[in-house]
Amino acid sequence: MVTNSSSHGALRGSTQQQTSIHTATHWWLAFRPKTLTAAVVPVVVGTALLTVTSYSVQWWISIFALASALMIQIGTNLVNDALDFEKGADNDDRIGPKRVTASGSFSSKQVLYMAYFSFATAVLLGLPLVWHGGWPIVAIGVFSVICGYAYTGGPYPLAYTGLGDLFVVLFFGLVAVGGIFYLHSGVWNYDVLVAGLQVGFLCTVLIAINNLRDIEGDKKVDKKTLAVRFGKGFVRTEILLLTFLPFLMGVYWWQQGHLWVAALPLLTLPLAINLVKKVFLTEPSPAYNLFLGQSALLHVVFGLLLALGLGLS
Repeated sequence: MVTNSSSHGALRGSTQQQTSIHTATHWWLAFRPKTLTAAVVPVVVGTALLTVTSYSVQWWISIFALASALMIQIGTNLVNDALDFEKGADNDDRIGPKRVTASGSFSSKQVLYMAYFSFATAVLLGLPLVWHGGWPIVAIGVFSVICGYAYTGGPYPLAYTGLGDLFVVLFFGLVAVGGIFYLHSGVWNYDVLVAGLQVGFLCTVLIAINNLRDIEGDKKVDKKTLAVRFGKGFVRTEILLLTFLPFLMGVYWWQQGHLWVAALPLLTLPLAINLVKKVFLTEPSPAYNLFLGQSALLHVVFGLLLALGLGLS
């Protein structure tokens, strides 16, 4: 009897452990880990920008900013997961990966609660930055959290009105890169503008490819992305411009005498050409899931090479 009882207890313990692992795995998938580099690259580039100035890097600032940005990104992803399901955008016809709310892993209420927890954590992590940087950082933080929710939520969700692309350029480019630089230096300059746009444009390529892939499904639920509003040709041209403008902007760094900053990102040019070629030759289909991965790789490697170039200048 004792042995039998011990076996049942061990079985229950094993089952509970498997359930916990299963739940943790689904939450991790809900966070969309492949997208989190969008929060990492601007912090890396913004920090690297300081190496071509007289300002020194305070690592605690970059660490707290990175942690806060990651939590905002996670919160934004969770709101998108829950509300896209409620609005009907995530359904059985979806070409992209199935989300946790649509798959029934969690209810939309559970996912939204986790999103609110993520935003709250981002605010807490941002408090030392507010203490250091003052009211401009309060404005950046409030704007970031509001836009993170408003990307899918609220009366005029950005992703449903065609403003999602602009949001990504602003938040994951200009605001993120500029915020890091400002926290260290207290100033803003043209280097920040150029680097912020380079990073922001390449990050927006992911959104544009995602919207082109989902164009038919989005039409059915009145999700008026740029692809739905203006068609496939428009978005393919958008992807072309967003992909190659960051390379053309390398001319600015060359004129400033930062040759490494201009040259190193060019190593990713073959990847960029291959990606755009495939987007133009392929109709929206599951193949675009691969293109998304390639665009994320381009964003990361370009950003790291840009940062390396700044460090070598």
